[in-house]
Amino acid sequence: MLAQLQRLREVVRDVAAAEVMPRYQKVVAEKKHDGSLFTEADLATQQAFQRLLPGIVDCPVLGEEMTQAEQEALWHDHPAGLWVVDPIDGTTNFAHGLPYFALSIALMREGRPQFGVVYVPVLDECFSAAAGQGAWLNGERLPLVADDKALADAVASIETKWLSGHLAARVVTVGPFHNHRNFGASTIDWCWLAAGRTDVMLHGGQKLWDYAAGVLILLESGGVVGAIHQPDFWLENAWQRSVVAARTPALYEAWRNWVRNNR
Repeated sequence: MLAQLQRLREVVRDVAAAEVMPRYQKVVAEKKHDGSLFTEADLATQQAFQRLLPGIVDCPVLGEEMTQAEQEALWHDHPAGLWVVDPIDGTTNFAHGLPYFALSIALMREGRPQFGVVYVPVLDECFSAAAGQGAWLNGERLPLVADDKALADAVASIETKWLSGHLAARVVTVGPFHNHRNFGASTIDWCWLAAGRTDVMLHGGQKLWDYAAGVLILLESGGVVGAIHQPDFWLENAWQRSVVAARTPALYEAWRNWVRNNR
């Protein structure tokens, strides 16, 4: 698995160099039916992964830029092995020249990620993990920060868009943390939590490609993840999973209890 992961790291860097960065600050975004943005870079990147990933592990590729029917068919028909790709997470940032976007790829088996990569090309930061093997940033073991901070001193990664009105209002007015951030790319949020750049995370509902690689990177770094209405993240709907997460077990317990009491 580690040899395959190393090959995936190389492929992701190559695709970013060939398809993403030459178009950065040069593309015009279009709107999809759900109002989200996409660019020719998203499409070119997904097509490149569809060509290259089966050469690492011979499995179909499910990409964000496919139709919902295509995605659901692939997920249903290939539980034994499926690549899940977000060609550019943070397309709004990418299209507006904001340097917070990433390419995210994971190999899933029976609904769980086996190994994956999140690559942030502007920073040349490659986060990766393999199930049972650990997580890394550019070859250095995660987490980078190992202190056990109190929740009152924590920096939180919060996406309020999909939260209930009550919880959204509570978290931005009386949240129990020191401060909160939202940069617009969920795949990076997972990785920054794993690295210790943030401490806790809350999201009302992520798509499969938003969490496929990131949740593995967090778990393999020693982090903990659950959901808003139940403790087991994996029991949530695969297409819309809420996230309550923290980089240490102690932080997770305090954060989860606050969320449950304020949802």
